[in-house]
Amino acid sequence: MPGTPSSALTPLAVAILALLAEREMHPYEIHQVLLQRATDRLVKVRPGSLYHAVDRLHRDGLVQAVGTERAGNRPERTTYALTPAGSEALAEQLAAMLSAPVNEYPRLPLALAEAHHLPRDTVLALLRDRVSRLSEELDQLRDGVARVTAKQLPARYWVDLTYQIAVFETESRWIATFIDDIESGDIPW
Repeated sequence: MPGTPSSALTPLAVAILALLAEREMHPYEIHQVLLQRATDRLVKVRPGSLYHAVDRLHRDGLVQAVGTERAGNRPERTTYALTPAGSEALAEQLAAMLSAPVNEYPRLPLALAEAHHLPRDTVLALLRDRVSRLSEELDQLRDGVARVTAKQLPARYWVDLTYQIAVFETESRWIATFIDDIESGDIPW
């Protein structure tokens, strides 16, 4: 039945609808643009799940097929466009995602809650490794900001990078403090 409620949209469906709001595309092109824009930092992007999501969006009346093309011996490619219902669903979902915090059950808080089951030195080594990996991620994100800034791309298109930088910086500082507290004995292990 057309008009799926926006609450049923997956993050991948939101990313697909957002691209189709820019212009018509076929699923292979959608996949390539998502990878070029590094959207796979935010959404799990796999070709099989992407094609399935496009099929579901089509079935639900949120996108429509607007053409089919064939290049050489390659399979036919169906081009899709956003429908008015898809545009409305995208707007509703984005509004809901922006306005209401949701506990997405990240793994780190659970690991921290149960870390006391591991030896002190193991926990310290794992946390130091995590801070090192976060530092690498931060370097990549900062490089991304430098690239889009150099291209003079308006910040509204890459604000997610600055958000992730703030989250990773905060996590790194918190973990560094936690490590210090364990090492100093303020948190006995």
